[in-house]
Amino acid sequence: MTPTRKRALKLLLPLIILTIALSNCSSHSDWHSASRESAGLAPDPATTQEAVLQVYGAPAWSWRGWFAIHTWLAAKPSGADHYRVYEVIGWRLHRNGSALRIAQDLPDRYWYGKKPRLLKEQRGAGVDRLIAAVDHAARDYPWPQEYSAFPGPNSNTFTAWIGNRVPELQLDLPFSAIGSGYADRAD
Repeated sequence: MTPTRKRALKLLLPLIILTIALSNCSSHSDWHSASRESAGLAPDPATTQEAVLQVYGAPAWSWRGWFAIHTWLAAKPSGADHYRVYEVIGWRLHRNGSALRIAQDLPDRYWYGKKPRLLKEQRGAGVDRLIAAVDHAARDYPWPQEYSAFPGPNSNTFTAWIGNRVPELQLDLPFSAIGSGYADRAD
């Protein structure tokens, strides 16, 4: 390779890398085109009578998913025919005035097209009590009007907050749950 070609390659390589990185960045409008279907990880509430409490994580939106996850909780009390999902979503803050979302939803839905993984599950006897404690802690979350991808508060801060307030969950979030340490600031 000639010195001129080597120089051209050195100049073009960062541009190529930047182009590839930016092509992987999607807009929030892509949310609607991304799969929001069940990943098939949660028990069917129509056939599962016992209480179920789950914590999920999926690669974060866009390029953030290369190193970070988004976490949320899903709860189905005994005999319920649906799940309630507890999560913090940054863009909701600007649209709704609160990043906190507590709503009936699919518990194990894909996150921006990425399949979630089950991080923790509690089922059966005693779980209704845990679900009530999670619901109380979620409604007492101290940062619903704040969101910062780093260092927090963010979705992982919220999940860690729940884990701190409900130690019976024995929740141990992975290193990729960036922002989870911010929950310790409230103590």
